[in-house]
Amino acid sequence: MTTLLYTHPVCLQHDTGDYHPECADRIKAVLAVLEAEEFMMLLRDEAPHATMEQLMRAHPLSHIDYVLDSVPNSDGHHHLDPDTVLSRYSGEAALRAAGAVVAAVDAVAAKQARNCFCAVRPPGHHAERETAMGFCFFNNAAVGALHARYAHGFQRVAVVDFDVHHGNGTQHILWDEEGTFYASTHQEHSYPNTGTTDETGGKGIMVNVPLPPGTGTDDFRMAFGDIIVPRLRDFRPDFVIISAGFDAHAADPLAHLRLTTADFGWATRQILQVAEDFAGSRVVSVLEGGYDLRALAASVREHVRALMGV
Repeated sequence: MTTLLYTHPVCLQHDTGDYHPECADRIKAVLAVLEAEEFMMLLRDEAPHATMEQLMRAHPLSHIDYVLDSVPNSDGHHHLDPDTVLSRYSGEAALRAAGAVVAAVDAVAAKQARNCFCAVRPPGHHAERETAMGFCFFNNAAVGALHARYAHGFQRVAVVDFDVHHGNGTQHILWDEEGTFYASTHQEHSYPNTGTTDETGGKGIMVNVPLPPGTGTDDFRMAFGDIIVPRLRDFRPDFVIISAGFDAHAADPLAHLRLTTADFGWATRQILQVAEDFAGSRVVSVLEGGYDLRALAASVREHVRALMGV
């Protein structure tokens, strides 16, 4: 078994307008780096649509209908908020972004792949149960986690998020979901101003590690290795989903952490080791943030190399 990549051309057609940081060039940069010879063994498949049943584990039908009914029928844009923009193909892109994670969960559960990376957009971790926000419409990671729980019967599903911004939506959706775990490192006092250490969950387990602006390699690895990893091991997950945001990189324009590409490979390997010990190596990763194209591509390279074990 090897690593399986899910993506879809419609992710390039989700048009957020001129100068928007969450743009199609992000996926172009990611897919270009994954065309290198070192990734020739990477399996590839097309992301399907998520079904209403799959989406409704994380979102009520009213929210799904609101998003899809807001999609423009012709060229132009519709803003759900100043940052969260719909265009003609955004609905299909959002359905396939969530569907990629569902299909990846299915593939890993069936042992068709050891792990998967979903190179999709729009991202998802800010989307709350009934609120689209922060470039996100449906919560791809939460949809995948709940699919693992309820379609496949996994009892302890973990989501680990190293995006520079707190995944408020994933936390919101999993807060009272028994058998779930959400852990996040993120820049403190940044968008969306959630993720304090006292946000510990209801029936679900929440572990938040806010990091001061300027945090670099040593302090990040200490926080991740001394707090996130032990708590994840204590949870003993039988399935792991990674919200893989790369905007904590020092070159990223939207935040002020100082990570390097090597840090993302290191963090990925820490998660993979826990998954190997407790989850039969079952891991699905989904792209979240990352807005400097060169840093994003280089960081994804390290992330996918770690997933492939090279």
